[in-house]
Amino acid sequence: MGAGHGHGGGAVTAATTHRWRLRCALAITISVMVVEIAGGLLSGSLALLADAGHMATDALGLAMALLAIHVAARPPSARRTYGYARAEILAALANCLLLFGVGGYILYEAVRRFISPTEIDSGLTIVFALVGLAANLVSLALLLPGQGESLNVRGAFLEVLADALGSVAVLVSAGVVLATGWPAADPVASVAIALMIVPRTWRLLRETLNVLLEGAPRDVDLAEVRDHILALDGVAGLHDLHVWTITSGMPVLSAHVVVSREVLDVVGHERMLHDLQDCLGGHFDVTHCTFQLEPVGHAAHESRLCH
Repeated sequence: MGAGHGHGGGAVTAATTHRWRLRCALAITISVMVVEIAGGLLSGSLALLADAGHMATDALGLAMALLAIHVAARPPSARRTYGYARAEILAALANCLLLFGVGGYILYEAVRRFISPTEIDSGLTIVFALVGLAANLVSLALLLPGQGESLNVRGAFLEVLADALGSVAVLVSAGVVLATGWPAADPVASVAIALMIVPRTWRLLRETLNVLLEGAPRDVDLAEVRDHILALDGVAGLHDLHVWTITSGMPVLSAHVVVSREVLDVVGHERMLHDLQDCLGGHFDVTHCTFQLEPVGHAAHESRLCH
């Protein structure tokens, strides 16, 4: 699982190594958003304005992702013993809410356009949609390496992917209007953009909520973990096994491992465990505790993935 703990400094999360990719994608997104807003106003295309509106939420989502990485790097404190690594998961959750919001708004505007059709400049719409599509493809290439490692980066990736699909829908609708003069093609494309947003956002939301609810990581089989621990020499039993995720790339495990009396100095270990349990239970009303007893110098051999 790669879980361990360090003894100082902020969290180095899965998204940290992809920070520069997010920055580049943010710069591209803001630039294209401005261009598409101008194009939508000039051409009268709702689909183009819808795509620009989605890019505005993308820009906000990318900015939140970058801010979350910065906050996650802050060191642990007496009140935040795991540090601020969960900020990235909260950013992913905020991205989900933004995506659902913009999808609902696009559907509303599309219905309004069905009722009151608006004339658009198809040629101008195609030009601006091509610019948006090219920029989205560049951003997708930048974010692709990190989307499989971090929910935070995946949220940004899905937003940009939805934008790219939206640009394709705008191109198709503008081509239909140009070829047939059918004005309803524009709101139809807007509905398609909204419907493309929902399934991917729902999947991201489920994964994000699984982390917030401290569910087991999807790539960890608890039964297999239990079997591996019980197979160790000297292990007589196992209980209170918990596996959860602080943020993407930071899985954590705790367990009570029952060790046979022949393996350890039972008297010393049992006395220390009793003392620790009595201390926490008597002074702080913390009854569910997990301790790993380790010799002096053992910390130097541990990984520094979580704190």
